[in-house]
Amino acid sequence: MNTLSLKEQQQRKIRTQAGFLAALDQSGGSTPKALMAYGLQENAWSNEEQMFTLMHEMRVRIVTSPSFNGDRILGAILFEGTMDRVVEGQAAADYLWSKKRVVPILKVDKGLAAEADGVQLMNPMPGLAALLDKANAQRVLATKMRSVIKQANAAGIKAIVSQQFEVAAQIIAAGLVPIIEPEVDIHCPDKPGAEKLLKAAIMEKLNALPPGQWVMIKITPPDQDDLYLDLVRHTRVLKVVALSGGYSLEEGNNRVRRNHGVVASFSRALVVGLFAQQSDAEFDAVLDSSIQSIYEASSLKTMA
Repeated sequence: MNTLSLKEQQQRKIRTQAGFLAALDQSGGSTPKALMAYGLQENAWSNEEQMFTLMHEMRVRIVTSPSFNGDRILGAILFEGTMDRVVEGQAAADYLWSKKRVVPILKVDKGLAAEADGVQLMNPMPGLAALLDKANAQRVLATKMRSVIKQANAAGIKAIVSQQFEVAAQIIAAGLVPIIEPEVDIHCPDKPGAEKLLKAAIMEKLNALPPGQWVMIKITPPDQDDLYLDLVRHTRVLKVVALSGGYSLEEGNNRVRRNHGVVASFSRALVVGLFAQQSDAEFDAVLDSSIQSIYEASSLKTMA
């Protein structure tokens, strides 16, 4: 009997099991905001190293919670600093898979460039090859990279998708699965128009991918329900996931629920209501409730 490789096991889980992705990849400028939402004031740290240590402690508390496991969570997106640290004495990515059966995914982008043509492209990633080598050594399955669409500008959207797929080719060549994330800002003046342009640009690139290559797509929940159903059904797409994008947990869940085949990949919406001051029992109860609601939105869909 053939035994599936580690990556084949992880891909099968992502492709076939009900659940969602936990996005635990806040880094850089978003970290202070995330810590303050967690109930810690800025005077709780005096330098960047202390700040990231506190952020890691928050993430450790989340992933070691009894509620956080592979029964409802398919994968967890980490930033590099988390991958480089340990959880209960194990490398973080290894802990996720071996202890929790949650697929480890790594954020690889280095932030956003200034807006041009209504979009923010990704900053250059000169160290990407070395980072992908490190991800493979840590037995990570996939990567994630984010850029942002602010306006329904056809040239800008085409540029953002082209950049995403160019970097995706390097990631695929390294043996990893790229999550392509061209986020449409929820405040975009013509969000439906931007989303239609985005879908067309992504479909063109997907149709050009050779056999045996897969990507995941991470999108903002669209204003037109099931707009991305063609992406869900595409033979080159392992999974389509939706970010919360600033929507509340309830609104994000409602939007995911109305999009068939799309599962959540929430960050802020996942951790809302979690505070450093809570007892472990209180913390776990809130996290369990959020995980269950996101799981249900991802797996129990409204009728078309």
